[in-house]
Amino acid sequence: MYADVIVQHYAETQRLRGHLMKNEPAFYRNMEQALDSRRQQQYLLGLKPRWDESVVDFTTDDTISLTKSGRMREMFLKELADHPDFDVSSCGSRVQYGNYEYLNQVEQEIADFHGKETVYITPSGFGANVAVISGITMPGDAIVYDELVHASTHEGIHISLAEHKVGFRHNDPDALREVLTNLKNTQPAFAKGTKSILICVESTYSMDGDVCPLQELLNISKEVFPLGNAQFLVDEAHSLGNIGPNGKGLVGMLGLQNEIAVLVFTASKAMASIGGVIVCNKTIRSMLLNFARSVLFSSAPPFPMVAAIRSGYKLLMTEETQRAQQRVQDRVAQFFTTMASHPIWDEANETGILSIPLMNDWEDREYLTQIVAVRTQPGHERFLFFHLLTNGINAYPMAFPVVAKGQTRVRLVFHAHNTPEQVDKVANAICDFAAEMIEIKHGKSENTIPKATRQLYALQAAARA
Repeated sequence: MYADVIVQHYAETQRLRGHLMKNEPAFYRNMEQALDSRRQQQYLLGLKPRWDESVVDFTTDDTISLTKSGRMREMFLKELADHPDFDVSSCGSRVQYGNYEYLNQVEQEIADFHGKETVYITPSGFGANVAVISGITMPGDAIVYDELVHASTHEGIHISLAEHKVGFRHNDPDALREVLTNLKNTQPAFAKGTKSILICVESTYSMDGDVCPLQELLNISKEVFPLGNAQFLVDEAHSLGNIGPNGKGLVGMLGLQNEIAVLVFTASKAMASIGGVIVCNKTIRSMLLNFARSVLFSSAPPFPMVAAIRSGYKLLMTEETQRAQQRVQDRVAQFFTTMASHPIWDEANETGILSIPLMNDWEDREYLTQIVAVRTQPGHERFLFFHLLTNGINAYPMAFPVVAKGQTRVRLVFHAHNTPEQVDKVANAICDFAAEMIEIKHGKSENTIPKATRQLYALQAAARA
């Protein structure tokens, strides 16, 4: 069983090692002490083994099933066959030998698809955010960011030369207005337009699955800074392939291509390939080439990577991916309906055992995202993870520092390849867990932890013996 494999892996990963390092150099002893602090909390990360087809997938980024269906492989192999003399390496950076014609052609195709002037491809979406934020902000500038932006955005902010770095409450237009107004009133250069502000948001937030109120935020920035020195970077990592016509993302769906300075897409999620895609104008692209060190001092993306990205974009242009996109919508709607109709759900929600914020008024939303956070009480995210695992379902637990303290959850990711039966299975398994936790909470059970966790702790103890 995959559950047994995971438990054995988990037991080995969390085994304390500091006491084994007495005769090792202090350099390594110090590292193991730091790692042991996480092991003691049972939260040290490790390389997880892959599961087989018997395990139901509510984890992977393959949301529109381009990998699962084999369509991406077919398109990629065809792209390679159409260019049999390709070089495996780019052999240099973009400002040297690495700027080859096929790469330029693909970037322009992607720019045309998104309705923007140009594109710059990077090795990863993480690297794309770091490159933009560190490369286009200058001394005296400001970076204003939603407090729940991705770690890559924070990394870019950390190394940026911008003087002001200010967060605002998640998805709160009033909070953005307050931050922007304060910058304008206290820093004359912003009011005069001689210094700039980069506002960093995501279209779909990776841990909560909620969507940015982008139009409202955009209107506020224009009102406070009519000279246009406040511009947006929108990270569309979880929207590409999932939202909008042909999966163009939130900005494409809202028709705001000409209003947003920079879009960052990640090809490794719904697109089933690898790499980051920065969609911008030529001014920003030139800034990247001259001021983003991660761009300037890196080799250009090699042909196989660019071919994979091109293959993914070709698939986005087909009606088949549109049908896959709709299936994801249907599966999430089914999940919400099944959860809401389950006899245990209201009590589970009212007692604080579980909550699903995205279920609130979901029927009134124009579209649903593929990410659904099932919130738990602190520490119980592992209980729910183990419960799902023993039922042949994989969906990972999330706790601090990945999410804020007190915001623990199991994160479900829905896919076009999830069947209606699988959706009912995960919903019913979650409700069965809630029923067991309610019994424990009310003292109707002699146990203090749920059955699945007791079983897995026993396996863990046996593995450590």
